[in-house]
Amino acid sequence: MSLRASPLTRKIITFNLVALCLLVTGILNLNSSRDSLALQRAASLLSEAELIADVIEARLPSGVPVTLARGGGIDLQATLEDLDLRNGVEVFVYDRRERLVANVEGALQTSPSTVGINGKTYLTDGLNWLWSKLSRIFLGPETPDPTPLREKLMPMISGVMTDGTQIRNEFDVVGGKLLAVITPVVHGDAAVGVVAVATAAGEIDHLVRIGHERVLQMFVVAMLVSIGLSLVLASTIANPLAELSAAAELGRDRNARKMNPGRIRIPDLTTRPDEIGRLSGALRGMISALYNRIDGNEQFAADVAHEIKNPLASLRSAVGTLRRVEREDQRQKLLDVIDHDVRRMDRLVSDISNASRLDSELVKEEEEPFDVLSTLTNLSQYFGEEAEAKGVDFVTDLPEPPITVHGLEARLAQVFVNLITNAMSFCEEGDAIRVWARTKENRVLIVVEDTGPGIPDEALAKIFRRFYSQRPDEHFGNNSGLGLAISKQIVEAHGGVIWAENIRPTELDITSDPLGARFVVGLPI
Repeated sequence: MSLRASPLTRKIITFNLVALCLLVTGILNLNSSRDSLALQRAASLLSEAELIADVIEARLPSGVPVTLARGGGIDLQATLEDLDLRNGVEVFVYDRRERLVANVEGALQTSPSTVGINGKTYLTDGLNWLWSKLSRIFLGPETPDPTPLREKLMPMISGVMTDGTQIRNEFDVVGGKLLAVITPVVHGDAAVGVVAVATAAGEIDHLVRIGHERVLQMFVVAMLVSIGLSLVLASTIANPLAELSAAAELGRDRNARKMNPGRIRIPDLTTRPDEIGRLSGALRGMISALYNRIDGNEQFAADVAHEIKNPLASLRSAVGTLRRVEREDQRQKLLDVIDHDVRRMDRLVSDISNASRLDSELVKEEEEPFDVLSTLTNLSQYFGEEAEAKGVDFVTDLPEPPITVHGLEARLAQVFVNLITNAMSFCEEGDAIRVWARTKENRVLIVVEDTGPGIPDEALAKIFRRFYSQRPDEHFGNNSGLGLAISKQIVEAHGGVIWAENIRPTELDITSDPLGARFVVGLPI
């Protein structure tokens, strides 16, 4: 995977590393390793200082005044040199007048695993060097105090003789922080001097650096693992998204049809149980719906061209014949044909325009809840008067409680108008139309029945097709054949179903003559 070509991969790696860096920075800055090491070293130095003081006190002569400046009857330097002091420890002995009378440095070598002072700290040293360079730019160079350690211990001696043992870790010498323990040497009831034990310069800091070095080593390992896991995670996210984007962008590219003249194929990732699988399914559904819409538009255009050609051919024939006919009665018949075909084309163009705008209007309009029974009642009152004038009985059977449907009231009313007017067009004087509604579980069924001639069995399967019309010859050209197709489109856009069937005297005898036609609309409630 190319990081340059995948911004998402770069973001995933960056965010994971930022979180890891914050965690490591917090560990390095907030851990208490230095304090715990200082406490351990202080306890160790305290034991050593008291032990050295006890050794000196045991060798001092008893019963006589002692002055450490003159040795107090013992060789202090030789006594200190006889002690097994570990490497990194320095011992100072001062007399009552705060004069240094003996000094020795430990030479006993200990294992690095025990002391840990010989460990290499490349990462920590590198970061410290970088920090020193940056801090020098803003804060200026550090100037360590060159005062020797023995002089730094002088102000504490008098206090130790009066107050007892003291532990100090405030020294800052060349090489780092220093820890010191000062304890008095008591002869009789009075302090005759002090013993100061100090660690090697920078020992505590170096041990802390070793701890930090181990944290940084784990950070490097964790960083490499995080980058690897981030790449794996990014490959499961960025790669499928890149494939989906490439497939989606293929249809937008001007030269895409030249490179790939076939249909756009969205990768099938629906087996993934995550959002990418859902996105793949959604894109595949959108592409499928788009191609269905394109195919539907192509078929619709072909149907429109076919339907318009019929009245145009009739018009062309009538106009051509009109030029040669001399009898007035024949000319009048041809003019009637031309007028009929013009009105037929006008009606056809109007219905085609409404049908072509239907999809976009169904998407743009806001659906609202409304009482479908109230809509049917208003329509029944209007068409009841028209049916009465024609001699057709109009019967309604609607329940009392309101039935709320969520949708476009005007569009669904258009469906009911199409069904009722379609039923009236097939009814003659003495026939009847019945409109009734019932609820069943989570749906409402609205039924429009008539006692007309019924629907031919061969027409039941194609009655909802565009431009299909099964009417008597005297009604030829009065309908475009789009009413039922538009009704089906509206009902299905509301999540409903619509179908047509014949009313027969008995359901067991499907070959009997129908008693009428029945159209059923089912809508969710």
